[in-house]
Amino acid sequence: MNSAPNFNRRRFASLVGLAAFVPSAIAKRVDRPRQIKPPALKRGDLVALFNPSGFADDALIQRATVNLENFGFRVMHAAHLRAARGNTAGTIGQRLTDIHALFSNRDVRALWAARGGSGTAQLLPYLDYGLIARNPKAVVGYSDLTALHLALYAKTGLIGFHAPVASSGFTPFTVAQLEAVLIEGRPDHVMRTADEHAQRALTERHFVQRVIRSGVAEGTVLGGNLSVVASLVGTPFLPRENDALLFLEEISEAPYRIDRMLTQLEQSGALANARGAMLGVFVKCEPSGNEESLVLSQALDDHFASRPIPSAYGLSFGHVASQWVLPVGVRARFNADARSLTLLEAAVTRA
Repeated sequence: MNSAPNFNRRRFASLVGLAAFVPSAIAKRVDRPRQIKPPALKRGDLVALFNPSGFADDALIQRATVNLENFGFRVMHAAHLRAARGNTAGTIGQRLTDIHALFSNRDVRALWAARGGSGTAQLLPYLDYGLIARNPKAVVGYSDLTALHLALYAKTGLIGFHAPVASSGFTPFTVAQLEAVLIEGRPDHVMRTADEHAQRALTERHFVQRVIRSGVAEGTVLGGNLSVVASLVGTPFLPRENDALLFLEEISEAPYRIDRMLTQLEQSGALANARGAMLGVFVKCEPSGNEESLVLSQALDDHFASRPIPSAYGLSFGHVASQWVLPVGVRARFNADARSLTLLEAAVTRA
C-alpha cells in the first residue's frame, strides 16, 4: 500500500500527474454524437477491478475480487488499485493512467469499481473521451461513480451501469438484475421491488415505498447519487436530455441538505425536462434527535408532489444490498403506481 505523499506547491504538478494529461485531454474532448452500448459480458470474461474514488484497503480488495470471481469472471487489478493519497485511491494521474490503460486493453471487457467514496469528479476534465468512445466497455458501480457514468454519457454517449460496486454484497436479487441487464441484455427487462425491501419496510421507515405522484412516463434513464448529481450542475459533465427519467438516491444527508441539493437542481433547470422521478432508498436521511427539521418525506414532496410528472420513493436502489441495475442513457418506462421500471431497449450489444 502506498503511503500518502506530503503536499507542497512545488511538487503539485508531479504529485497529481496532471502535466502529462492536460494538453491531450483538452484536445481530445468530444461532444456526444450518439448512444454507444458496450458489449455484453459473459462468464469467463476478464473484468478489471479499478478505483477512481476512495482508497481501498487489502481486505476490501480481496472481498471485491472474490465477489467477481464467484460471479464467474476472471479478475485483474488495475496497476494503482492499492494507491492512496489521503482519502482517495492515489493521485489524479494514477487514477487516470489506470482508466486509460484499461480502456486500451483489448482483453478487458469491463471496468468494475472496487468501492465508492469521493474523488471521481476530479478526473472528469482530463479523461481521454475519444479513447473511451473508440473502445467501449461496461463501467459498473454506484455512489461516487455517478460522476463517471454521467460524464461518459454526456461526452461520448457510452452507457454506464449504476449497480453495486464489487465489494458490495451480491444478493440473489442483485445477481438476477446483473444477469438480465449486463449478460443477457434483455431489451424488455422489468425491475420491481426486492422482496427483502418489502419485508424490511415493516420495521424500517426508510424502506417504506410510496407514490408521490401517480402516472407512467417514458424517457432516458439518468441520475445517481443526489450529492454527486448536484455537484455537476454548471459543468459540461451533466447530461441535459429533454426526456429524463431521473433517478436519485442518498445516504447520511439531513433533510435540509437534501432540500438544498434538490433546490439547486430545480433552480439550475436540471429538473425542468424530467419526465419522471425515481427515488431510491435514502438511508440515514431522517433528522436526528429532537432537532426542529423537516422529515425526509416533506423535503422530497416539496420538490416532486406538485411537479406534473410521475414520482415514487423507496425503489430498490441506493446504498442497500439488493439493487436494480440502472443503465445510464437507455430508454425505459417508469410506472410510479407499480413502482417498476421497464427497459425499452437492451443496454449492451451482443456479438
